[in-house]
Amino acid sequence: MTSTRFQRWVLPGLAFKAAVIGGGYATGRELAEYFIPSGPQGGMLAILTAMACWSLVCALTFALAYAVRSVDYRSFFAVLLGRFAFLFELAYLVFMVLILAVFGAAAGEIFAALLGWPKLVGTLLLMVGIGAFTAFGNTVVEALFKWVSVFLYGVYALFVLLVLAGFGDRALTTLSMPQPTTGWLQGGLTYAGYNIVGAVIVLPLVRHFLSRRDAVVAGVLSGPLAMLPGLLFFLCMLAWYPQIGDEALPSDFILRQLDMPVFHVMFQLMIFSALLESGTAVVHASNERIAHAWRSRRRVNLGKRLRLAIAAVLLVGSIFIADRVGLVALIAQGYRGLAYLFLAVYVLPLLTVGVWRLWRRSAPAGSPAPALSGDRR
Repeated sequence: MTSTRFQRWVLPGLAFKAAVIGGGYATGRELAEYFIPSGPQGGMLAILTAMACWSLVCALTFALAYAVRSVDYRSFFAVLLGRFAFLFELAYLVFMVLILAVFGAAAGEIFAALLGWPKLVGTLLLMVGIGAFTAFGNTVVEALFKWVSVFLYGVYALFVLLVLAGFGDRALTTLSMPQPTTGWLQGGLTYAGYNIVGAVIVLPLVRHFLSRRDAVVAGVLSGPLAMLPGLLFFLCMLAWYPQIGDEALPSDFILRQLDMPVFHVMFQLMIFSALLESGTAVVHASNERIAHAWRSRRRVNLGKRLRLAIAAVLLVGSIFIADRVGLVALIAQGYRGLAYLFLAVYVLPLLTVGVWRLWRRSAPAGSPAPALSGDRR
């Protein structure tokens, strides 16, 4: 069956958004950590910098993956790094544990704030949901990306309207006042750097591309699709600048100012849904990498039980870290190191070796990429 334009151009961006929105972005914690310190105007510049970086790297990644027919990160880095591909494997392992710990900590914070439950309960609920979705393969995961995106963009739009209707004057006044913009470039590049791995997390969707043009269009759209909710959220946060930078959950702080209990619950459910799709994207990418190796050696597909078992091993370790460290410390201490790590093992090789390979090797025009390991479940 021929892929639709939605599958070729928009779905990769929605999946990339799913991979990056995570616990810190959805709750506003990452925005407070990396953009608020640069001031209102500096924060906006940092956000636009991150968005442009995402579009560029996604476009190059998707184009190279299409050209060499890579539909999982293992085969992609075998082309990009050769015998040093194991370096990305190690970096991705660190990324998975850290990012799942952040998601787990955020889920715990949400249920503690919303219902007064112990934080570990919220973390466990999220991990069970991730394990359930990743067990069923590509079709179920893609449906999750699609429908959570509809819910997420709708709730974010309503959130922005409500905040700007009640506090828009304060936000716009803050944005218009001259403020120091120190560190905006570093903040934008750092934020883009540790999140850019989302481009290889969503490589299973390369199978929908019919041409290099599809890959480039999907990549360019990925930056705006992923960053638009964050840009609007940042604008809302400016109504309480600079004190909101110290809030563990800026979203919960703003919702308390709105004093709308029903919408408060809806927004928290949206954040939990965002955590669910982000965690699913991360674990699913690992499952697909293992599934590729499994098929190469055993000539059979990776079954649901094994997918669930792999997810369980990753999630249990991450739960422990989330419970011990906490959301703010995880984002502040772990993400900058990840940014430098992915710059060294992914972005720099992509901008050099990857660009050279794209120049030397062009995919046949109109030739579809192969189905992901024969698995369209």
